[in-house]
Amino acid sequence: MAPLRILCVHGYRQSGGSFREKTGALRKLLRRHAELAFITAPHQVPPNPAHNSQDQEKSSDVSDEDQRGWWFSDVQARSFDARQECESSLGLEESLDAVRVALKDMGPFDGILGFSQGAALVAMVCALQERQLEPAFNFRFAILVAGFRSACAQHQHFYEDLQITLPSLHVFGQEDKVIPERMSRDLLPVFPGAHVLTHPGGHFIPAASAHRQIYQEFLQRFQ
Repeated sequence: MAPLRILCVHGYRQSGGSFREKTGALRKLLRRHAELAFITAPHQVPPNPAHNSQDQEKSSDVSDEDQRGWWFSDVQARSFDARQECESSLGLEESLDAVRVALKDMGPFDGILGFSQGAALVAMVCALQERQLEPAFNFRFAILVAGFRSACAQHQHFYEDLQITLPSLHVFGQEDKVIPERMSRDLLPVFPGAHVLTHPGGHFIPAASAHRQIYQEFLQRFQ
């Protein structure tokens, strides 16, 4: 049985390479079920010495050049805060193009997985697929870890009058200080058939043996 191929979308201030390193435990957990491929966001994030973004994914092993984002909520500062309400954003279309290019160059893929800002982007991809507005998007399932609804007014059309039927697994930590559990739960009504995995930790992808069964049961439906 061939493993499922999953396109992985990193968080803010990460890159495809750094996200791959951070998902080592998950890759090991799913090695018999899935092959993970990683893409990097097109937008370089300006250095932020304070590292005070509310959606802070950066770790000490990510250089300034490798800090990437999918869109900016503050257009002037080219920064992102998941809680920041804004009228318009910068960079989303280029990021959707990056997903299209990945599908063309690296595909096909069975599913798509996103973390934090990447999970918010995955929700938008799912919305476009549900509305049949993007022929290239033809995923069979989605996994959203620490996902949330964008607070940008320009993005609300992704959620309005829509129920996404694509099978999805939503994962969030009860002690997540970056994307609180309530923000992830706010996304669930858009995915009425969602499967949910909660864990007692913070802002990371849980991959302990206790979580193996939930991941595997979800993925086995597509093998």
